[in-house]
Amino acid sequence: PDKQFRNQQLLINPSGQCVARYSKMRLFHPGGEERLCVAGSEVVVASIEKWIVAPLVCYDLRFPELFREGTRRGAELFIVIANWPDVRIEHWITLLRARAIENQAYVIGVNRSGRDPERAYSGHSMVVDPKGNAILDAGESEVVAQTKLDREALLSWRAEFPVLRDL
Repeated sequence: PDKQFRNQQLLINPSGQCVARYSKMRLFHPGGEERLCVAGSEVVVASIEKWIVAPLVCYDLRFPELFREGTRRGAELFIVIANWPDVRIEHWITLLRARAIENQAYVIGVNRSGRDPERAYSGHSMVVDPKGNAILDAGESEVVAQTKLDREALLSWRAEFPVLRDL
């Protein structure tokens, strides 16, 4: 409505309805993203089926406070879409695991693969469980992958090791 660009993730439910629109809060200044986009102002969560989901975008992964705010708002599942280059792929993997562990939540990281004229992108889209275990790593190629998430296991882990009570 204000004619400004935002880097966004939309959450679409199985019926095809947009249930949330998240605008990236931490713009990637090393790449000049602030010259093209305006930052979002809040973390959002939405219910999809039985899950409370928080969408985030790329560089947001480096800012644990965004994930913590999602957790405070009830998030059980974070989805991070990204354009994370190969040169920092170990950061991608480590940060996905860290965000899952510290928030006792599932984290789905969907990353680009391939090349552009300047960089290589090695993919490694992942699903990480609340204990930090990668239950899916899509590798370096462009693929369609799926896995099952166990909400009961998530709730059980949160009850067994209730660190979130200390927020």
